[in-house]
Amino acid sequence: MGAQAGTLPAAVTRPVTPDPTMTAPSPDSALILGIGNLLWADEGFGVRCVEAFNAAWQAPDSVTVMDGGTQGLYLLPYVTAARRLIVFDAVDYGLEPGTLRLVEDDEVPRFMGAKKMSLHQTGFQEVIASAALLAQCPQSMLLIGVQPVELEDFGGSLRPAVRARVDEAVAIAAARLREWGFPLQARQDEAAPLADAALQMQRYEAGRPPEDLACRIGDIRFMPER
Repeated sequence: MGAQAGTLPAAVTRPVTPDPTMTAPSPDSALILGIGNLLWADEGFGVRCVEAFNAAWQAPDSVTVMDGGTQGLYLLPYVTAARRLIVFDAVDYGLEPGTLRLVEDDEVPRFMGAKKMSLHQTGFQEVIASAALLAQCPQSMLLIGVQPVELEDFGGSLRPAVRARVDEAVAIAAARLREWGFPLQARQDEAAPLADAALQMQRYEAGRPPEDLACRIGDIRFMPER
């Protein structure tokens, strides 16, 4: 048995179904969460990081690895059920594009709410605020964020400067989990995808139409001609 995994595609609008048993956090529980919208270039950093983490590491059952996409408040039961929380996301820190920055504990809500780049960040700020109101915030929180290069590219993928930070972000998350006492093992087999296989990076990038076609009518993978 390994880590639990979220299974919903990042781009869908239907909510994660809350688990009614997820009420009080266990003393050794952790949530590894990637948030963002992979349809908008560097907005997909968090999702790509959690995919890479899931592909690289086998975590114990007490660790939930989840593609949170843009689910917002539907993630609340998962956050309140975790004692430790690691979030991957693209964040406008006002730094050089491609810069990786770590934010911890009480500072996380402030950075999630500053210079919002999209509605998913508003939604996740509300998740943290709601967890605090319920007195069920994780004991420890770590935001691993990257300064995006490009967001206005529907159907695009991570820019090279941001893509280059994915492995580093995953290594930081793995090291922190070990510090918290969660044993990790390098995967020897292929991990089950966290979302629909069509959204995995290789297939996603290979399926993008030429730039002139994408710019003229949108991305035909998601906006087919009629």
